[in-house]
This record gives sequence, structure tokens and C-alpha cells, in this order.
Amino acid sequence: MRDFLTALFNEAVRLADADVVLDRHLPQDRTQKVTVIGAGKGAAKMARALENLWEGPVSGLVITRYGHIVPTRFIEVVEAAHPVPDAAGQAGAARMKEMVEGLGADDLVIALISGGGSALLSLPLDGVSLEEKQAVNKALLHSGATIDEINCVRKHLSAIKGGRLAKACYPARVLSLAISDVPGDDPSVIASGPTVADGTSVADATAILQRYGIKGYDDKLQESVKPDDPCWENMTYRLIATPQTSLQGAADLAVQQAIPAMILSDRIEGEAREVAKVHAAIVRQIQDHGQPIKPPCLLLSGGEATVTIKNPQGRGGPNAEFILALCDQLRGVDGVYALAADTDGIDGSEDNAGAWFDPTSLERMEKRGLDLHHHLDENLSYDFFKALDDLFIPGPTLTNVNDFRAIYIAPKK
Repeated sequence: MRDFLTALFNEAVRLADADVVLDRHLPQDRTQKVTVIGAGKGAAKMARALENLWEGPVSGLVITRYGHIVPTRFIEVVEAAHPVPDAAGQAGAARMKEMVEGLGADDLVIALISGGGSALLSLPLDGVSLEEKQAVNKALLHSGATIDEINCVRKHLSAIKGGRLAKACYPARVLSLAISDVPGDDPSVIASGPTVADGTSVADATAILQRYGIKGYDDKLQESVKPDDPCWENMTYRLIATPQTSLQGAADLAVQQAIPAMILSDRIEGEAREVAKVHAAIVRQIQDHGQPIKPPCLLLSGGEATVTIKNPQGRGGPNAEFILALCDQLRGVDGVYALAADTDGIDGSEDNAGAWFDPTSLERMEKRGLDLHHHLDENLSYDFFKALDDLFIPGPTLTNVNDFRAIYIAPKK
């Protein structure tokens, strides 16, 4: 069963791989000179794929997360920190902005955007220090704020996000090719929208900071680039991979193996443990009543679960915490196997993408004397599943279409 669920995860990742999806979104004429910019966990892989497909002169710079680099020939790859930005990301973003400033109307820029780009493409506004940017990022990440909320604040503290990178390129033509890692696939949220118009305001960002009790930034926020700016005349934006496409691919693979599959949603958000409660309730409904689908079957879902950090020393991301809460919610239920993992290969800040659940999980937990509620309350999901040898560790995938959850449900005994 683990092989089966791993195959589903791998198919979801494959359908978001730049080598698979980039070609059909590039212009037919690939002989002209192009400047390539971009940021994200998939930026290096996207850059190499573009180099292999482009026929004319190529140059540029992209920023990716430490450990997500691949060899390129013409496009420089800078490694930086994620999810909290660092000086390497700031320096790379400054160089990228300088690279495109001064381009003319005959120049072509291709922007390669993927999940994680917001933290990696960090260039604070004048008057905002890197330390202040790091502090607000940490506070928002620990608060349980949604990715939309986090990126809204980031856009109004940045000299490059919220459309400012596109404005720096003007009047050059810009083609943005993006892999979506956000619920709803909103281009202005993916990597905080460096090359798209922003519909949020300073007032929105202020309200988010107040909602989570984060102080000291109200007088530093500035408006982003709005839809009526003339720089959008030469802009084209294309989504080349999305969570829904990856989930559908996994569902199709399951059906090919005679296992009915249902996609619950590609945009589920909320606290990981609350998301787990809902999934567990659906599992019980399926086993008890055969609704909304009869077992044996597969449930799939995506989106972005969050974790409100209670223990600063805790280890584990939202996918492992989802599985830990699922363990608690499925006590007494047999015949259920689950995998929750981040499609970028990293769940939070550890080396795992997520974790497993199977019918033996609770029994093995008791034999090892593990206190499930303690680990859940203290945000220690990584430690819990490491003790069970149930961490899922595929390594960096060099792409990102957000959370991937797969639950196989056998008929009730």
C-alpha cells in the first residue's frame, strides 16, 4: 500500500515537473535573445529546462532554496533561505532587479515563478531592514496565518514583490511561467506576485498584522503596483502546473489500478489538525454508510494546511501534523492507509515531506510508549513519526504544487 501511495505522489510531482510541462508554454519562435529571471523551489529546474529548449542566446539569474540547485549552463542560480529570508536572497533579488532595469521594448524577459519564491525573492523597501523582514516572516509563519495573508503583508514591505519586478522590466516584454502552490491558483499570491498586478492594499496588510497581534510595521508598509499601471501592457502570464492537475493525475492512476478515487478539493486551508478532523469524519462516513463513495476507494486533497506554533522548539510541518491528528481521530478504525506530504519534498524545515498512517500505527505507538497528545500539543510530529520510522522522505522534488493528501479506505470489517 505504501508503494501505491508513493506512486500517486510521484505522479502528482511528475505532472508539475518543468521537464514535462514547460515546452508547450514557450513561444514558437525561440531564436531571439532572452533574459531569464525567477525564484522558487522549482526555479533551477525550470531554468535548466528552458536552456534545453531555447535556441537563441540565454542569460539571467534565478533564486532557489538551499539544496534545490541543479547545474545550468547560461543562467546563474543563487541559493537562499526559505521560509525565512536571508542575506543571500536579498543580494540575489537586488542583482536581478538591476539586471532588468534599462531593458527596451524589443527585449524579452521570461520569469520563472514557483512556490517559495516569496521568501527567496527578498528585497525590503527602503527603511525596512532584513532583520525586520525576517522577524515579520517568522511571526506570520508561527501565527497560523494563511499563505494569502502572509503574502499580502510581504508585498507591502517589498521592493520587488507585488508587481514591482514587472515594473522594473518595463518597457520590455515579459512572459511569466508559473507553477502554482497556492489554493485557488491566484497569480498575485504565487511567490507574492512579482510580475502581476496586486489588488490588495496597505489597509489589507495592516488589518492582517493587527489580526495576529504583530506590531511595529504599520508605518513601513507601502502600496504595490496596481492593475491600472502602464507596465502591464507588455505582460503575459501562464500557469504551467497546478495542484488540481497533479491531483487529477493521481486520481487517474488510481482508477487505472481499479481503485475508485475522489478529489475532495485542491484548495483546503486551515489548521492541520482541524483539516484532519474533517478528513477523518469523511473516512468514517465512507466505511459506515458508503457515502459519498463506496469503499474500497481513495480520497485525494490538496491546498495548504497551517500550524499555529505553540512550542518554539517543536519539529514538524503541517503534513506530519495532519497525519498525527488523523491518528488520533481514527482510533478504532481499521483498513485505512494515508500519506500526507508537501510536493516540494520538504514539510516545514526538516528533511521529510510528510508522514504515513496505517492500521498498525496506533499499536506501534503504544508499544513504543509514545504520547500522541503530548507530541500534538507540543508540535513534535517529526519526532513522533521518526520514532515510528514513518517519516516520508523523498528529498527535494524541484517543484511545488503544495500539499498532497491520499487516503485509501478499505471496507469495514
